[in-house]
Amino acid sequence: MKTFWYFLLLILSKVFYNVIRFLKISDGTSLIGLIVLKLDKNFLKQSSKYINRIVTVTGTNGKTTTSGLISHILSKNKFKILSNTEGANMITGIANAFAVKINPFKKPDFAVLESDEAYLAKLYNELSADYLVVTNLFRDQLDRYGELNTTAKKIQNAIDENPKLKLILNADDPLVANLKSKNENIYYGINKIEYCFDEPESKAPQEMINCPVCKKELEYSEKFYAQEGHYYCSCGYKRPNCKYNADVLIYENFSIIRLFVDDKVYELKTKLAGLYNVYNVLASVTLCFELGITDFQRALDDYSPEFGRNEIRKINGKQVLIQLIKNPTGASEVLRTITPDSDILIAINDNYADGRDVSWLWDSDFEELQRCHKKIVVTGTRAKDMAIRLKYAEVKNFSVIPNIDKAIKKITKEADSKVTILTTYTALLHINKHK
Repeated sequence: MKTFWYFLLLILSKVFYNVIRFLKISDGTSLIGLIVLKLDKNFLKQSSKYINRIVTVTGTNGKTTTSGLISHILSKNKFKILSNTEGANMITGIANAFAVKINPFKKPDFAVLESDEAYLAKLYNELSADYLVVTNLFRDQLDRYGELNTTAKKIQNAIDENPKLKLILNADDPLVANLKSKNENIYYGINKIEYCFDEPESKAPQEMINCPVCKKELEYSEKFYAQEGHYYCSCGYKRPNCKYNADVLIYENFSIIRLFVDDKVYELKTKLAGLYNVYNVLASVTLCFELGITDFQRALDDYSPEFGRNEIRKINGKQVLIQLIKNPTGASEVLRTITPDSDILIAINDNYADGRDVSWLWDSDFEELQRCHKKIVVTGTRAKDMAIRLKYAEVKNFSVIPNIDKAIKKITKEADSKVTILTTYTALLHINKHK
């Protein structure tokens, strides 16, 4: 009877998904998951029986891009993949992906699941994963996550619930590197970075992190951005040795990664701009190496960025680059990559999924926009807060249009050529309805 009910839920979910998409009632990334979990609290546990291996990805920034890259590389290597790469990463979003995509008669080789940091323990209560990739831990939505040590503790508690889990960890982040599994810890990191263009110098404050062992302030021999780099402490805690090390050349619109694995060197090129995307690529290829895959370049060449992450599309006939921003470190890195001759729309909402606290705007390097000479429009529920931040950043060429639809219409109608949109999550969902 349980199996019959589960199969019936799958059939109804697929029908309902097509209906709500056709009628444009919802984008269908979470609503169905919410319903099936109400109807069957064991839905996730039952679903995991129809998947061969499960890869989970968490962290503050880069979850969606990393899980998308992993899925794309695996697909290119002929594996069947199930994923929630649309970015709905809470329990309802994962349940939604299972309900819509699972075929119980044709098991996928992998489920690649992006998980919100705060929901990882709840996810592991419902299913056992084989791998967990952790990208980084930056300050993010203090009203939801609290301080960094609190977030790290939540992730560690989730890991402790899953003793067979193998960890893929960013060695350059001292909080991530301190996570421990009863199984195996595999580290990736960067040896050195060379910028091959006139890279803007960040004016954003560097993140000060205390040693996760003794709580003293960490020291650095190399610091790349935020708290990421080569760190050490007088108590003996230091950056661990990496199984996967990289030297990186960063150009304005792409990067070259020379990856050292054992006694071999693999040279990779990614079209994803910025140092933060180099880390996303490193996390992805590290996981795939551990699965025995070494054919990456084809996948990197034709990878299309996920929803709102370096996404390029057309709106009202204009080429638009959409970048999700949600915390100081991520926003500052995105701001450093903006082309000065682009018109800019900044959409800031403060709904629950965005985080009610927008104090992160003051720690983000919006001074970078001083070098931009085209129109800047600010919009969203916190448009006035964003306008005040730009005023203090001495950015002069901006206007305020709180209504997102009107703001999009104005910026795309008046732009000479390209438009860059910087947006929080729920504003991004709104923007996605425009074509």
